[in-house]
Amino acid sequence: MISLRTKDEVTSVAADRLLAEAPGPTDLEALPESRIEKLIYPAGFYHTKARNLRKVAALLRERHQGSVPSEMEDLLALPGVGRKTANLVRNLGFNLPGICVDTHVHRISNRFGWVSTRNPEETERALMAVLPRRYWIVINELLVRYGQSVCTPLSPRCSTCPVSAWCARVGVGRTR
Repeated sequence: MISLRTKDEVTSVAADRLLAEAPGPTDLEALPESRIEKLIYPAGFYHTKARNLRKVAALLRERHQGSVPSEMEDLLALPGVGRKTANLVRNLGFNLPGICVDTHVHRISNRFGWVSTRNPEETERALMAVLPRRYWIVINELLVRYGQSVCTPLSPRCSTCPVSAWCARVGVGRTR
């Protein structure tokens, strides 16, 4: 939840601080919202995230015996949890197949011409139809790293791209 709209480096440090002080849902629920805000700052939208984290902690205790659920519907019922986060929890926490679609996965899948979609939810469904199931969990990490270093949003590095010969370059104007 902390990672949304936040750089990986900031997320990691913020999560470490939060987990050091509140390693479980009961501990997190006991923290005042203002303390959670201080622990996760400078993560983006830290006020909203702090409020949602505290609510999630209470819901985990009340509905799930203090454990994170593995079912998509249960995860989506938690405040601040959308399909990307739910899939990430299912992938990394439970080794369950699903495609975690963030901005990089959405952009690159469309740019490659694998899919032609307008939003991450459409991209998730379309990728599930064309991508073999064995790649569903790993595709997010692969495309995130690739999207941060090579296939960047505004000016992708097509001249050094190892897969440029197979890329449709949909929507690409300027390249490096």
